Amino acid sequence: MNRHARSRTTVYVAGALALLAAATGCTGGGDSGAASAALVPASGSPASGSPASGSPATAAPSPSRSAGPSPTASPSGGPAAGDAAAWAKWHLTPLPPAPPAPADKPVKLARTGPVPVFSEVKTSDKVVFVTIDDGAEKDPKFVEMLTDLKVPVSMFLTRDIVKDDYGYFKRLQALGNHIHNHTVDHAQMSKVPPEKQKSEICDAQAALTQQYVTPPLLFRPPYGDGANTPALNTAVQQCGPRAVVLWRESMQIHDMQYQAADKKLRAGDIVLAHFRGPKDLKGETMTQMFGELLARIQEQGFAVARLEDYIEAPAA
Repeated sequence: MNRHARSRTTVYVAGALALLAAATGCTGGGDSGAASAALVPASGSPASGSPASGSPATAAPSPSRSAGPSPTASPSGGPAAGDAAAWAKWHLTPLPPAPPAPADKPVKLARTGPVPVFSEVKTSDKVVFVTIDDGAEKDPKFVEMLTDLKVPVSMFLTRDIVKDDYGYFKRLQALGNHIHNHTVDHAQMSKVPPEKQKSEICDAQAALTQQYVTPPLLFRPPYGDGANTPALNTAVQQCGPRAVVLWRESMQIHDMQYQAADKKLRAGDIVLAHFRGPKDLKGETMTQMFGELLARIQEQGFAVARLEDYIEAPAA
């Protein structure tokens, strides 16, 4: 149970179920090339736990791709909100609903040329974006959690970590979540030659495209390493992704690490988490960690929006 919500869980659950009963009549009962003008570039001096070039912290391209409609989108265009009973099931306070997806996307990606590098999206919407890396933990309860809560996530998958069970991530993809490129074997990109960087990205791009149909639009280098180097930018261009995505906050077991000195979320921040389980989370489960992440976001009054809803993919 989320440690910040523990003291109010009993009251909240009872209240949620009472309201549900009244309404229905029932009594039962989770690691910067040049940025374009539409983007906010990653900061040059990230805080502890943030991506830094050269220093770790904690296939052929397709001619076209589209973020596409989401199976979990609400009629207004924003991600659908889970109901109060679903949030109570996971001992969480509901997040505010995300606003409709902007018609004029703040991030506009070009079909060719250098790719932008960004860790936040320029928006006045009080939203943040949740991204989850690697893919080692494949907890079926996490699929259940996202099915219940309808919180959108973007997945950056490492081929050799997920290849033993590609199907697990297809279940998450079926909820409307997008899959992106996080290399073949999690190499530290600034430590390998350009040809190795290219194979890490291109081979992962080919495998993920084959498995998940849609070519990954975005790339994240492990640890954020080498993100701003010309060699990495060139390799990304050659392999198909059209942007390098970093982050502003990273979720640990119970708390976030912030790059901002005031330790506060800001509109458009990208948040990093990982597919990890009890072995890496000191006994905590993936769902417990993700619940803590949602609680940190809820405490600051933010909604979670779908990152791809704020990105205009290149035209065919």
